[in-house]
Amino acid sequence: MFNDLCEILKEFLKKVFTSRLFALAVIFTCLFSLLVSKLFDLQIVKGQQFLDNYVQKTMRTVYTAGTRGNIYDRNGNILAYNQLAYSVTLQDTGAYTKNQTRNTMLLELVQILDKHGESVQGKFEVAIDNNGDMVYTSSSEAARKRFLRDLYGRTSVDELTDSSGKYPSTVTARELFEKKKKDYEIDKLKDEKGNPLLVPDDVALKMINIRYTMSLTAYQKYETTTIASNVSDETVADVMEHMADLQGIGIEESTIRVYNDSKYFAPIIGYTGKVQEDQLEELKKIDENYQSTDIVGRIGIEETMEKELQGKKGVRNMYVDNVGRILQVEDNETQPVAGKNIYLTIDRDLQIATYNLIERQLAGILVKWLVNKDVEPSILTDPSKKEIPVKDAYYQLINNNVLSLKKIASEDASDIEKQIYSKFLISREQILNNIRTELQSEQAAVMNDLPTDLSAYMQYIYTYLSDPTVGIIMKDKIDTSSPEYLAWKDGTISLRNFIYSGIANSWIDTTKLEIKSKYSNADDSFNTLVDYVLAHLVDDTQFTKKIYRYLVNDEVVTGRELCLALYAQEVLPYDEQQIAMLTNNGDNYAFTFIVDKISKIEITPAQLALDPCTGGCVVTDVKTGEVRALVTYPSYDNNRLSGTVDAAYYNQLNEDMSLPLWNNATQVKKAPGSTFKPITAIAGLEEHVISLTDTINCTGEYEEVAPPIKCWIYPGRHNNLTVEGGIMNSCNYFFAEVAHRLSTEPDGTYSSEKGIAAIRKYAAMFGLDQPSGVEIAETTPEITTEAPERSAMGQGTNSYSNVQLSRYVTAIANRGTVFDLTLIDKITDSKENLLEKRQPKIHSKVEIADSTWDVVQNGMRGVVAQGSAKDIFKDLEVKIAGKTGTAQENRMKPNHAFFISYAPYDNPEICVTVNIPFGYSSSNAATVAKNVYRFYYKYTQLDQILNTGALDVSNVTVGD
Repeated sequence: MFNDLCEILKEFLKKVFTSRLFALAVIFTCLFSLLVSKLFDLQIVKGQQFLDNYVQKTMRTVYTAGTRGNIYDRNGNILAYNQLAYSVTLQDTGAYTKNQTRNTMLLELVQILDKHGESVQGKFEVAIDNNGDMVYTSSSEAARKRFLRDLYGRTSVDELTDSSGKYPSTVTARELFEKKKKDYEIDKLKDEKGNPLLVPDDVALKMINIRYTMSLTAYQKYETTTIASNVSDETVADVMEHMADLQGIGIEESTIRVYNDSKYFAPIIGYTGKVQEDQLEELKKIDENYQSTDIVGRIGIEETMEKELQGKKGVRNMYVDNVGRILQVEDNETQPVAGKNIYLTIDRDLQIATYNLIERQLAGILVKWLVNKDVEPSILTDPSKKEIPVKDAYYQLINNNVLSLKKIASEDASDIEKQIYSKFLISREQILNNIRTELQSEQAAVMNDLPTDLSAYMQYIYTYLSDPTVGIIMKDKIDTSSPEYLAWKDGTISLRNFIYSGIANSWIDTTKLEIKSKYSNADDSFNTLVDYVLAHLVDDTQFTKKIYRYLVNDEVVTGRELCLALYAQEVLPYDEQQIAMLTNNGDNYAFTFIVDKISKIEITPAQLALDPCTGGCVVTDVKTGEVRALVTYPSYDNNRLSGTVDAAYYNQLNEDMSLPLWNNATQVKKAPGSTFKPITAIAGLEEHVISLTDTINCTGEYEEVAPPIKCWIYPGRHNNLTVEGGIMNSCNYFFAEVAHRLSTEPDGTYSSEKGIAAIRKYAAMFGLDQPSGVEIAETTPEITTEAPERSAMGQGTNSYSNVQLSRYVTAIANRGTVFDLTLIDKITDSKENLLEKRQPKIHSKVEIADSTWDVVQNGMRGVVAQGSAKDIFKDLEVKIAGKTGTAQENRMKPNHAFFISYAPYDNPEICVTVNIPFGYSSSNAATVAKNVYRFYYKYTQLDQILNTGALDVSNVTVGD
């Protein structure tokens, strides 16, 4: 048996060794053995050595920005430049692997920065406003959605959802703050002993800002993140002293953009900042080296002249490892090239003088019409004589955030602030109880039958619930033809019944209410909604302000108390005598006090944001179209927005009711009123519907159209007027008749289309169909499309900005040359070598008869020499020509005021155009222009203007 087994084995081995696969098997076995041996050597024997020596090298190119070019006025006064500064930076060195240690370091850093009054910068677009509310700081709704897109890690804003989705676009700033606070475990921060740390919201927000900004460059660890810019020497020393505890923190030299005379030039120059996504796409078409971290011009000249100002970047190549750490820097570095310098056509002193003249004129108007009595809102019979109750001024101290509600409610508030707040708390409790009682009453009164204050609160509740960030009332689902909605619009239904109808008709989103009953009915939903509203109104700033409105009206909170609070909050510098006067005297002295502070420009028209609180003025060179001054009031400090936006300040500007970010010279459009009449005169003469010697008999009321058009002189009359007389007297009847003739066909039939076509033709000839050409943002003008008789007087749908009227009057002054207005004088390199001298750019020529120019210019001279405005200009040392204008937008508000002009009359050099929205009378705009001329022609000095208080308001009644 054993022999048989051996024989079988022998036979098997013989087959194996004689097989053709045997050699192949041997080869594979040897190769596999070698592979195993090599792997054992690499992984086991030398594994740690190879791991220590392995480095993945990747080349990265780093760009160094060139020094940005300077901006000067026409006389070489520097307006924008770069200043050496220190920045606190943070680089992720990998030292912090846990949230606790990273947050502890950031808390210490933020506390150091706070101690020295430094601002933390970053890209988390949330801030705390003056009232303690969390708000977004995005520049627009589109920008806010882009921020949320990036925060959620999405690629398109279209991926954002409603509140029920994973990426809600309706998330509030507070909700976003709480989410990131939790994500970054700031709410779990502990001290050295392991006790929980309560981090204040303002500190936590700064920590979130830093961490979020760093997360945007998580895969570029060779990049540092700037935490604070332009820090003080004391801050640098403090940070350096604590450097051992602040791993990754560094101090770097950098440059910041500095703006001189900022409030005067900010709307022209603009400011710089991190490039935005849509802007980056456009810039890359100019230079592909632009990056998402670049500082570029965001608005104004900084933006439009970005290519010239930016300069050329330096280039440096380096090798980094797989986590972004720098391994090696190559020697072939290219140095950056400085940007070009821009010289503006603006005259610095003229710009400053004009701004202050507008402010003082506005203050004068407020002083004239502020009264120490109640004034019932009503339709004005004379819009040039609207009284302003002083209680409106007191309330605006709160409503326009001159006084901080947060400070009034703080624990360390002054005695006078505590007194105010105590009254507020008592009233708020009573008001909320009244609201609850009214809402839950089955006999709830309809809106029209409620007391004024309670009706206002109910209306606000509807507005609050309809806000997209709350979204409980879904306005897009309301049937606007339903009886309930129509009753709501008419005030003949209660809020209670209106909301019940919303629950029944499914335009109340009950899913956002925490209804306890699983099987809820309408009453459950309504009662839960009432609880929700009252709970949220407690912390709602706008509702708080509404309460203060009625507390001031009812003299529960007095003007005296609010004026004293101005000192407590250091809005006004400490003045022992004035504080004593306010303390010891009644509210009559408070009226005297606030009038005095307005007169001295210690409380400005912009702060009060009463009508009027804004204005604009443009001064142009008649012969070139260069802009010598382009002023908008009020303005802002662009130093606080440049480079890194001061989020709280930006939000303050957005909430400011005087709209300082809105340019009143280029972006605010109004009906031009009677300043448009010279165009109608030109159209009438050139279309031969009236001759130089023809007269039109003004009877005071033009009855050829319905409703009739009253002349400003009505019930008086101008009687027979030529074209020159029509312009000089600004006769509405005259220009209505001219427009009517322009609308009349040869066969005598009336065609409004024909009249409108003629008016549009001549308005377009003066450039009023296109923007003026200035190199900053400007609204598009609108030439009228209806009602030729009213359009002929500058009404209808005519709508133009100040700078567009300025181009038009410049063409009248030079007799036909319509320029593209410009703000750029010349461009030089960094060594002041001239690169480009801008030449006047002619947009078009107005070809009309010399006799037409003569009569129009004579008529405009007559306005200021013989017409109703003559008393304003009788003491002006230079002869001018001009045209006044008023326009009514709201019958419960004063008229808008305009004045267009040029000087000297015999040999025009400059044009001055002034607009004052809700400026009462064109006499106020004309007075500003008069004072601008006096400064330009050196009959007054800048110091005199700066040391003058509110200007007296003329008692002259100007007819227009």
